[in-house]
Amino acid sequence: LVDFYAEWCGPCHALTPRLELLEEEYGDKVVFAKLNIDESPAKASEYNIRSVPTVKLFKNGNVADEFIGLMHEDEIREWLDRNLQNV
Repeated sequence: LVDFYAEWCGPCHALTPRLELLEEEYGDKVVFAKLNIDESPAKASEYNIRSVPTVKLFKNGNVADEFIGLMHEDEIREWLDRNLQNV
């Protein structure tokens, strides 16, 4: 899971603690990473990041799913559970 964010992004700062809590819960199944789009503009472009926060879930090196914007912790948990059913 990659959280594409920017330091100037308020919703990104609100999302961070939610993802940190979920990392504790899902850390044995999912690797959580963050990518600052201002520090890595080439990667942001490669993954077509047009808005932050954008969270992409990768399976076997490919994007399996994504969400854009701020979501509640329970919504993210449901999103993860749905995507992890086939793993």
